[in-house]
Amino acid sequence: MVRLLQIEFIKLWNNRASKILITSYFVLLTSIALIAAIKFDIGPIKFHLAEIGIFNFPYIWHFNTFVTAFFKLFLAIVIVSMMANEYSNKTIKQNLIDGLSKKEFILSKFLTVISFALISTVFVFVVSLILGGIYSDYDEFSIIFSDLEFVMAFFVKLVGFFSFCLFLGILVKRSAFSLGFLVIWQIIEGITTGLIRWKLFNKETTEFVMGFFPLQSMYNLIKEPITRLEAVQTVADQVGEEIVLDYHVQWYEILIVLGWTAIFVYLSYALLKKRDL
Repeated sequence: MVRLLQIEFIKLWNNRASKILITSYFVLLTSIALIAAIKFDIGPIKFHLAEIGIFNFPYIWHFNTFVTAFFKLFLAIVIVSMMANEYSNKTIKQNLIDGLSKKEFILSKFLTVISFALISTVFVFVVSLILGGIYSDYDEFSIIFSDLEFVMAFFVKLVGFFSFCLFLGILVKRSAFSLGFLVIWQIIEGITTGLIRWKLFNKETTEFVMGFFPLQSMYNLIKEPITRLEAVQTVADQVGEEIVLDYHVQWYEILIVLGWTAIFVYLSYALLKKRDL
């Protein structure tokens, strides 16, 4: 496995575009710390974003994993480009000639996917721990390390999404078309949601059904954290609104995404196995 990973990282390191995208991705993950510097002073009104509790433990695990998940597109471009380069440079054929089996080839790609997801998760964990240590009002050990389910969900979400991108890269063979297909699939899920809600079910049933679709199931892993913020809850109470939502990561949502991950990896292998390279 180490040998397979070494092969993939050597390819990525020798690709200038991949290095720029990967570096940009981790710079953006770090940039979440800049949120702490946002301040508004308008006359007597002083607003400091870090002081409204977004970096409080354990809320920070929820907030940071939700926000940073939007940056995953940078690594998605790397993954589909990685596959496109294999075809355009004919390195895939050369790897197979050199003795690498198709199973090992797919395994090397999936290990790269896991590596990207794991490094991203550790990175977000460390950045969140530092920000929380600086700005959080709570420093009890039990509070700091509660709600780490969001960190686990972040890892699963990235693995699932990157596996989907890997499959698209193998299916389409061109990075631009692969990303285009990704956008189209997102639109298809959105249209399907509207049609099901309009013609078949109510909101709750529609959300349940759409929870089995790949991109929606990945999104569902980490619910939006804004309405969970204490300041938002206070404002809602003052205007007579009650926000009652379940923000926790559900075990069945984890299983759905893991199921899609297995399907995408298997389809990638099956597609490559049938193709004449």
